[in-house]
Amino acid sequence: MRQAEAQPAARERPGRLSAVDRFLPVWIGLAMAAGLVLGRVFPGLHDLLAVVEVDGVSLPIALGLLLMMYPVLAKVRYDRLDTVTRDYRMLIPSLALNWIVGPALMFLLAWALLPDLPEYRTGLIIVGLARCIAMVVIWNDLACGDREAAAVLVALNSVFQVLLFSVLGWFYLEVLPGWLGLPQSGIDVSALDIAKNVLIFLGIPLAAGYVTRVLGERTSGREAYEGRFLPRIGPVTLYGLLFTIVLLFALQGESVTEQPLDVARIALPLLVYFALMWGLSLLLGRAIRLPYARAATLSFTAAGNNFELAIAVAIGVFGATSGQALAGVVGPLIEVPVLVGLVYVSLWARRFFAT
Repeated sequence: MRQAEAQPAARERPGRLSAVDRFLPVWIGLAMAAGLVLGRVFPGLHDLLAVVEVDGVSLPIALGLLLMMYPVLAKVRYDRLDTVTRDYRMLIPSLALNWIVGPALMFLLAWALLPDLPEYRTGLIIVGLARCIAMVVIWNDLACGDREAAAVLVALNSVFQVLLFSVLGWFYLEVLPGWLGLPQSGIDVSALDIAKNVLIFLGIPLAAGYVTRVLGERTSGREAYEGRFLPRIGPVTLYGLLFTIVLLFALQGESVTEQPLDVARIALPLLVYFALMWGLSLLLGRAIRLPYARAATLSFTAAGNNFELAIAVAIGVFGATSGQALAGVVGPLIEVPVLVGLVYVSLWARRFFAT
């Protein structure tokens, strides 16, 4: 995605994006518009794509996500991962932000801003429980974050997601509302279903990236691999991202355009959530003296959410036409442009870090 990857020094210049990356909001805006038009022109697209679903997983969307993540994970220097796993100053705050602060903040925002809309509120709480393991690698890479740290953190999030998603769903949708005298709801999703989601959307591109890196360095050396091969596959990330966005808007755009006021109500807590999680995480990174690259990784992994899992759970438990499913769909539609904007804010904020 970054055209200057062949010149490693260019990555260190603060506030610099390639010509393609600088216009990323334009490409994303065009992809959103194209998706809306496509959904209107071909109203049967949803049924057509349902034919190519396997066990509830949309193959076209899965393909877009895999294409999006593979080049970034092929850039990771896996022999440096041990320097990340020993950095408890980053790992412990990251786990706390993702599995304590994030779900709690979304719970508070959902109840504070959607007290009269229980379906949307439940959908947002589910979004808050699904920690990011996919698109975050894109935002982190654009913001010149630490690729190796991002790989470790998304791997940790994937493990905790399998172990904790159902438990936290039970706590935030049944136990805590009961303690507070609030209406209760619940979800029933197995750890096996969550593990399947993690395997598809993280395991496959991670394995492909690792194998590519190992074989590429063995056959041609690191310098040739990073100087010639990576720039060639880099644009695939952008193509995968835009393809995924077009599909999401084409499939869900009708629901969004027909219920604009509901979408606005759902969008407000999401906007507050993304801004607070990203901003507080970046400030925490600076306070504990993390270098910019790792502070950026800390902030983007804390702010992002696993919309694939949230949408799959909402549809599987409550149905495709439910308010919970609509809340899940609005999640990535708000997250994508907001986190793209935060990439630019992050690059500007880089000047306030010592390294």
